[in-house]
Amino acid sequence: MAHPIAAIATGLVRSGIGILRMSGDGCIDLANRVFALYNGQALSSLPDRKLARGTLFDAQNRPIDEAMVFVSHVPHSYTGEDTVEFQCHGSPAVLTAGLSALLSNGFHQAGPGEFTKRAFLNGQMDLTQAEAVIDLIDAETADAAANAAGQVAGVLRKQLDPIYDSLMDICSHFHAVLDYPDEDIEPFRLQAYADTLNSASKKLDMLLSSCRRGNFIKNGVQTAILGAPNAGKSSLLNALAGFDRVIVTDIPGTTRDAVEQTVTLGRHLLRLLDTAGIRDTSDTVEHLGVERSFQAAQSCQLAFFVVDGSKPLTREDEAAMDAALQAPDAIAILNKQDLPCVIDPCELPFSYVIPVSCAKQAGLDLLEQALDMVFDDEAPCDGSILTNARQADAIAKSRASIEAARSSLRLGMTPDAVLVDVEAAMEALGEATGRVVREDITNRIFERFCVGK
Repeated sequence: MAHPIAAIATGLVRSGIGILRMSGDGCIDLANRVFALYNGQALSSLPDRKLARGTLFDAQNRPIDEAMVFVSHVPHSYTGEDTVEFQCHGSPAVLTAGLSALLSNGFHQAGPGEFTKRAFLNGQMDLTQAEAVIDLIDAETADAAANAAGQVAGVLRKQLDPIYDSLMDICSHFHAVLDYPDEDIEPFRLQAYADTLNSASKKLDMLLSSCRRGNFIKNGVQTAILGAPNAGKSSLLNALAGFDRVIVTDIPGTTRDAVEQTVTLGRHLLRLLDTAGIRDTSDTVEHLGVERSFQAAQSCQLAFFVVDGSKPLTREDEAAMDAALQAPDAIAILNKQDLPCVIDPCELPFSYVIPVSCAKQAGLDLLEQALDMVFDDEAPCDGSILTNARQADAIAKSRASIEAARSSLRLGMTPDAVLVDVEAAMEALGEATGRVVREDITNRIFERFCVGK
C-alpha cells in the first residue's frame, strides 16, 4: 500500500499555469473532496489522461480557482499508481491553499523526488531513466536536454540490458548443467561464450569513451581566461556573458581575484574563470591573484589566451601564453581588432587564433566556430552519451570484471573461476540500472530532486 502524497509540481512564482500533483492509493477519491467537476460527476468517472474542467476548493471549502484536472489509473501513470493533477492558474496563493486543502483531506506532503522514486520502485523506469529526469530539469543547453530526454526514454537502458542479459545467459547455462546433470541440456563450453564477453567489453568501452563529452555537455567546460594585464580578459568575459559582470578599467591589475561566470556560446556551456593579469608585482593582493591564475591554468579543461593585438608581445604575454598552453585545450584570442594589429597570428603557437574586438563584441561567432572544432565529436546527443558519474563508475567496474573474465578464459581457468568475474560484472551493471542497488544510494539519488517531481 502506498500512502497518498501531494505536492506543488511547479515553482511558487507567478505564472500562467501552476500544477498540484497527487499519487498513491485512494488519491482519486481524496482529490474529489477538494475538486468538483462542472458535470457533477466524480473524478473516478474520468477516462485516463483526459482533461476536464472544474472548481478547486480550499480547506474552508471556498472556491479558489477554476482549473483543469486529469487522472491516470494504474498501470498507465508516471508513478505506477493512481495519480491526479490539477492544472491551476499560477498564483502562489492558489497553489498553497490548494495543497493545504489536500493535506487536510488525507494526503501527505511529498518528499524531494518522491514521485519519480515511486516510478522507479514500481518498475515504471530504471535508475538510468530516473536519474535522467533531474538531468533534464537541470539541463542548461539544448544538447544536455536532448541527451537527458533520450535517457528518460530509455536509450541507455536499451544499451545496458542486452549486455546484462547476455551475461545472465552464460551464468544460467552453467548452473543449469551443474544442477541438472541428467537433463538433456547442451554441455557447457565456456570458450563458446568468448564472443559474448568480447562484445560486452566493446560495448562498455564505447559507453565509457563518451564520458568526457558527457561531462562537458552536463557540467560545462571549465575555462580559464588568461593573459597579461589590460589584454581584455574581463572585457571578453563581459562580452560572452552579455552584461558587465566584471569591472573594466585602463588601470593594470584591476582584476585581483578569480571571477566565475557561466555562459553559453552556441551549443557549448562554458564555466568561465576570469583571472588576474599575469605579471610580476610587489602588491601582495595582486600577487595572490596571479598565483591563482597559474593554478587555474593547471586545473582548467580549456584556456583562452587573450592578447592585445595592437601592441607587440611582451614578456608578460609570453608568461600567460606558456600558462595557457599547459591546459588540455587552448585557444588564442587576438583582441582589440578595432585598432591597428601589429601581432602576426603566426607568432602565436596555437591551433586556433581568433581575431576579436571585445569592445565592439565582434568576432565571437568565430570563437564559437573554433569551439565546434575543438570539441568536434559528432555523436548525436540522443541519450547514448554517458553523463552520470555514478553510472560511469558502475559501468567501469563491470568492464574491469569482464576483462578479468576474459583474462581467466585465455589462461584456461575453470568455468567457476571465470564465472565469478562474470557475476561481478552483472552486479555492477545492476548497480547502474537499479536492478541491484542499496537503499542508501537510492535515497541519495532522489534527494537531488525538487519536491513535486
